Amino acid sequence: MRHLYSAFIFLYGTALKLASRFNPKARLWVDGRKGWYEILEKALREDNGAANPRVWFHASSLGEFEQGRPVIEAYREANPGHRIVLTFFSPSGFEVRKGYEGADWVLYLPLDTRLNARRWLDLVKPQRAVFIKYDYWYNFLSELRMHSIPVFFVSALFRPGQHFFRWYGGWFRAQLANVTWFFVQNETSEVLLKSIGLNNTTRTGDTRFDRVHAIALKKQSFLLIEKFMGKERIFICGSTWKEDENLLLPMISGGKTGLKFIVAPHDTGADRIAAISSRLDQPFLRYSQLTNENAGEVNILLIDSVGILAQLYQYATLAYVGGGFGSGLHNIQEPVTFGVPVFFGPGYHKFREAVDLVAAGGVFSVESEPELTAKIRELLNNKELYQRTSAICKAYVDANRGATAKIMQFLNRQPHPK
Repeated sequence: MRHLYSAFIFLYGTALKLASRFNPKARLWVDGRKGWYEILEKALREDNGAANPRVWFHASSLGEFEQGRPVIEAYREANPGHRIVLTFFSPSGFEVRKGYEGADWVLYLPLDTRLNARRWLDLVKPQRAVFIKYDYWYNFLSELRMHSIPVFFVSALFRPGQHFFRWYGGWFRAQLANVTWFFVQNETSEVLLKSIGLNNTTRTGDTRFDRVHAIALKKQSFLLIEKFMGKERIFICGSTWKEDENLLLPMISGGKTGLKFIVAPHDTGADRIAAISSRLDQPFLRYSQLTNENAGEVNILLIDSVGILAQLYQYATLAYVGGGFGSGLHNIQEPVTFGVPVFFGPGYHKFREAVDLVAAGGVFSVESEPELTAKIRELLNNKELYQRTSAICKAYVDANRGATAKIMQFLNRQPHPK
């Protein structure tokens, strides 16, 4: 099985190199890893704090980084002398957070080959490794265990249908056996791990709740957005895909809700922005075009930059979060923490917070534009209903905070890296 895995990794890397000739994201993935060993060796050689312990945090992409960010920052605060190495697998994480000041080095994770894993650990020499949610890379995990380096998974989440728990999953389960401790989000994950003999678990909940709460406490002002908003109510369409926009854009162009709209697609590349623009039948502005002079002239704002959506939800009266029509529902905690009632498509049942809040009446799954429009009007025309829905959202976030503190309490009890 190891040989099949190695062959898959080789083919995966080769496919990305070929795709990099015409796909910008693949090009970033490939170019970001060129010369990684020499670049890292030089950076570590010049490190004045080389005697200090190094701790390695890994996030697959931007969403996982934001999920684990409370732990990174709590670890930094508790261990100011430690050096933090942060890696990303995806360009969507690295390119946005490569300047993140909470880490001493921010890098792409090399492709998961045995040679890369050995060279990586020989250079970095981490005393601990913390992976956020997933990315069970066989060679890196095996080498960590061989080097007796403890590895922890934060906000881990498992489902019964995953290959780890199927009859053919023995080799995949071996990857999980390399993990020192799992901090899992829910009881289901804990039970599944114990069903395959892994009792090294602590149920802590989801660190995303700590992250979104921190964002709400430290709100950043956007003066041009406030100028665009004026005294009107705002509907934010966040992290949308084409399938979401098929529902949303007719409603937005219809202009019958009395709302102003901010549309922040999942992909803010030029092609996607142009495709959305071509479907809007009313005047709009791109965020990059917004000025004091023109901000009040339109009712539709199209966000063509990354990294600000989570903060923009503070201005929303209502929100729609994309991904519920196929790609996987995006983060609804970001608007919910501000007490914003949220809509999304029907594909939400794998997301505990969505299931919980639908049952509680704080968020709503919709499948059509008439259904969405009717629910919007119901909430806007019934102040008591809106306030009750908003309170449900805020209370849910408050009830689920605290995962970071539980994780840090556990880590602080472990032998201290030297």
